[in-house]
Amino acid sequence: MRTAALYGTVGSLILTGLTVLTPAPAAQGAGALLSPDGPAEARGVALAAERAAERGIAFGACPATENLPRTVECGTVSVPVDYARPNGRHIALTVSRGHATGPRSAHQGALVFNPGGPGGSGMIFPLLAGLPQWQRLAEAYDFVGYAPRGVARSAPLSCMDPAAFNQAPGDAPEQPTAAYKKQHIAKAKAYAQGCRTRNGADLQYFTSRNNARDLDVLRAALGEQRLNYLGASYGTYFGAVYATLFPGHVRRMVFDSVVNPDPRHVWYRNNLDQSAAFERRWTDWRRWAARHDAVYHLGRTERRVLASYRKAMEQLRRRAAGGRVGPGQLQSALVRAGYTDSAWAPGARALAAYLRGDDGPLVALAGPSASGAPAAENSNAVYTAVECNDATWPHSWHQWDRDNTRLARKAPFETWANAFMNLPCAYWTTPRQQPLDVRAARKALPPVLLLAAERDAATPYAGALELLRRLPSAALVTERNAGTHGIGGGPNACANGHLDKYLLTGALPARRTACAGRPEPRAS
Repeated sequence: MRTAALYGTVGSLILTGLTVLTPAPAAQGAGALLSPDGPAEARGVALAAERAAERGIAFGACPATENLPRTVECGTVSVPVDYARPNGRHIALTVSRGHATGPRSAHQGALVFNPGGPGGSGMIFPLLAGLPQWQRLAEAYDFVGYAPRGVARSAPLSCMDPAAFNQAPGDAPEQPTAAYKKQHIAKAKAYAQGCRTRNGADLQYFTSRNNARDLDVLRAALGEQRLNYLGASYGTYFGAVYATLFPGHVRRMVFDSVVNPDPRHVWYRNNLDQSAAFERRWTDWRRWAARHDAVYHLGRTERRVLASYRKAMEQLRRRAAGGRVGPGQLQSALVRAGYTDSAWAPGARALAAYLRGDDGPLVALAGPSASGAPAAENSNAVYTAVECNDATWPHSWHQWDRDNTRLARKAPFETWANAFMNLPCAYWTTPRQQPLDVRAARKALPPVLLLAAERDAATPYAGALELLRRLPSAALVTERNAGTHGIGGGPNACANGHLDKYLLTGALPARRTACAGRPEPRAS
């Protein structure tokens, strides 16, 4: 399951200390383990950053395809495909910037943002400067967004024809048959092969390590001696990789909705943990819908709400709503409720209307967009490449089947959908890396701030506790009894206060600090 944060109010969806290891040669194939933190990569990123600092970024008007206002300017930064060969082929990453709105005396440099994924673009980040929650930070910082390698116009990856991606209507069985599993094994093998065929030898360089190195080159190109960074969801993981690789280049870092960085969890176990957490959040949504039965009439208990959902799934198996919304599309739409409270009422309204015989709201909410297919396929290609390249995955279908069958008995809502999304990694032929052992000594890394919601499904709360343990200079602010993924800049004034104070002054709260959760969504 992708971990792109539905960040704040942006939209409802939207290392001194290097470990020197010898890279394994690519010719060793799918079983090879790469640990490219050797002298060649260290020299390559230093050289690329030095060159970027000399060149800077030639900011100008943004291309029309970015759909950004004239107050935002755009440019590119050049990064090596392979940092061990900094004089080899380069790719251009797209960058956006909105200038700080306050007096120059209050300016604290650039604040770089990544929204997660892998596969998410932060190009719209400068737009947050116009929102009240971000006003104080926008006065002090240039807001800088960018599209990481492979994303959008930054040397885009693709693994299949976008027109054939996410074909609808689709199914989403909680307990799939052997025939259904066989079908998805074939799809996973074809997708993995498509990634390799379409992208060739470059595919192995789309990794979290290289995302962190690219971030250091961007820092240098912006003219910043030290980085100010706000990472959400997956952005916390490669941000933590950055903090491990380049602790001396950090000024201030915020990690919002924290991915578990334990190498034993990256990425297979993290996805199993995520599926279990989505089941808890799915139960939260059903209980909420039951409390508002007078509005939605889905049932007065969470079990009856679940029965209403399953009734709709059966009806959609027999006849797709609008000819294009099947069980898979309904399930995907309601997965959004696991990401953000803002999706609770729209999901309940659409499900209720459908069960009353009105397909319209469900089709509007869950119907696939043909115009959005290229961006969706590109995002999925980047997600797949980074996660498959970052770590070893089980090659045995027996293990996938055993682990997900066991989990689906108690967490059926999205376990198998998540498993099938990640299954190409079982058949990946590009050499894998060993996950970096993320950590930093107290004196090596400046203070950093972690934000986490206690019932976050996409990045379960245990991940924040794990990163806190690994970064002695960090402080964790927890939003209690809440589950929206990406809390900074949202409606929680307590969390926003800690975010503002840290980024404006560098002051952290106590190592473990709690904020009361936001109110439940209103039924409408």
